[in-house]
Amino acid sequence: MSHARRTAPADRRRFTLAGSAGLLSAASGGTLLPAVAQAQPAKFPVKPVRVIAGFAPGGALDLNARIAAQAIQEQLGQPGIVENRAGASGVIGTEHVMRAAPDGYTLLLGAAGTHGINPVLQKLSYDPIRDFAPVSLVSSVPHVLVVHPSLPAKTLQQFVKFARANPGLNYASSGTGTIHHLAAEMLRSMIGAEFVHVPYKGAGPAMADVISGQVPWMSIEYAPAAPMIKAGKLRALALATPRRVPGIDVPTSAEGGVPGWEVTNWYAVFAPAGTSPEIVDTLSRAIARGLGSPDAKERLSSLGAIPIGGTPAELAALVKSELARWSAIVKTANVKVD
Repeated sequence: MSHARRTAPADRRRFTLAGSAGLLSAASGGTLLPAVAQAQPAKFPVKPVRVIAGFAPGGALDLNARIAAQAIQEQLGQPGIVENRAGASGVIGTEHVMRAAPDGYTLLLGAAGTHGINPVLQKLSYDPIRDFAPVSLVSSVPHVLVVHPSLPAKTLQQFVKFARANPGLNYASSGTGTIHHLAAEMLRSMIGAEFVHVPYKGAGPAMADVISGQVPWMSIEYAPAAPMIKAGKLRALALATPRRVPGIDVPTSAEGGVPGWEVTNWYAVFAPAGTSPEIVDTLSRAIARGLGSPDAKERLSSLGAIPIGGTPAELAALVKSELARWSAIVKTANVKVD
């Protein structure tokens, strides 16, 4: 991603240093002398910074939160602490940060779900644009189309042909309205096939039934599927990216004849709305530097994730584009959640 010069939105309040120079008259002679400067606020940060993860420890979002917190700690010299507030598909943690003081000390590790999908599926207490100040992308994890080896398709082109010839082909997902569900619906609309959605309570159980052959295929993040692909228990047909990803030997959707089927589960840091542009910029630069460390790269690579970084403006643009894209897919597929 480009690293354009950062610009602060005009409607954000600016962080100003107190202590503008004043003049006062001396006790004798009337000579004007500089006033004693007012106490200036301490440089940010002066205490630990909390990164709220809206999911349980151990998953991809939690790991991205820990990488962001570690970057803040190493680059800014104050502890970075991850706090897991799981529940309601990330909504509980997201609401907590929305209500936090806009001082840079409480941040959110958001994702495609919290800021791209959930807001277009259901009425929420937060607005992903109005209530948050974008800080920085952390990483993106590409989706891959996987099938049970018994399915007579070894390429995406063959899968499309088979799906069109066999209407009603089942596919698994981690639940209605999740990125796994919408990724498959996006593919369906692009290739003109008829699928039957089989929702599960999580990506793990869904993938297990694809491995066992109970359901023939699904779209899932590459990392959890990689061991099963390498073991021959799943066949990877296409990576949902426009370009090849280093270290992943899977053709892209464009190579497979379906350009535009692009699905990544991205992770990013947000602050409460009203956080000063200077603090946002400080955090953004710290995270970007931290993502360049060998440790961060190695930990993200274990997820099949691509380190990104980038400016607050770039993250803001991504959120807007994701809301528009998923809104269109939800409308086309007529997806509804209880």
